[in-house]
Amino acid sequence: MVEIRVNIATDMNDTGGFGLPQMSEREMFEKLLSSDSNYSDEEPAIAANIGEQMIHMNLMPLTRAFRVRIRDITSKIPAKNVVLVGGGIGHLSAWLLDLWTGDPANPSEEARSRPESFRIIEPAGKFGVIIDRLIRRHSAEQWSQILARPWQEITAETSSWSAAAASLPSSAQPSPLPQPIDLIIIDVPEIDRPSATLSALDVVSIGGFILVKEPEVPTGDVGVPIEGQEPNDAQKKVESFNEWMDIIRDCNVNHSMAFAELSGGTLAVIRRSI
Repeated sequence: MVEIRVNIATDMNDTGGFGLPQMSEREMFEKLLSSDSNYSDEEPAIAANIGEQMIHMNLMPLTRAFRVRIRDITSKIPAKNVVLVGGGIGHLSAWLLDLWTGDPANPSEEARSRPESFRIIEPAGKFGVIIDRLIRRHSAEQWSQILARPWQEITAETSSWSAAAASLPSSAQPSPLPQPIDLIIIDVPEIDRPSATLSALDVVSIGGFILVKEPEVPTGDVGVPIEGQEPNDAQKKVESFNEWMDIIRDCNVNHSMAFAELSGGTLAVIRRSI
């Protein structure tokens, strides 16, 4: 059983949002997060192979419940531009590319709906070769690209570009991320999720969505950080979680947010309102 909790800053009666049916935000969130799906829970063959590689590399993938639900929510959002923050070795990317293009080994005769652009943020250059091979295997080179730079650096450049866009000449360097950004999916280590989410809120379009696994609540006494010394891992986790709670409070006032309790944790879905 999946529990869905919805926190809505302003429950508007006519919230279509770039192609979604006209409905209240609560209805929209319930539709997005529901388990209704046109797709199988079976893992795509390419993603399954990557998952085995992750185990051999001692990398921890999202649980299947998360991968399935992220894939299903993505399928319900008619997003033109999608960003995945944290490409890793391409596990979640393989699920998304399978959604948009199908299995390359068994091509479908029917064209599938896909975004105009898909940007995968993965600063670890050694993983870029693996993801590039995945993109080419799905024949997605024309609209998919890896950006091997830190997420905060990319969002800072994107925000600066957006602020200056009106005065830029047509020959100016384009935005690092295609505009508008309708969907950002965050798959980074737990301690980095709050800061990655804050940066995502700076660049996602109004009405756009952010999907991110909620950090776990810290437990136990971690002590007080000593002035002048680097906080230990447990203290950093507490600081990160406090940052996450600030995001929730901000969303309760300025944006909209819903949660789905899944096997392995909670999926948060944020919709930017302002």
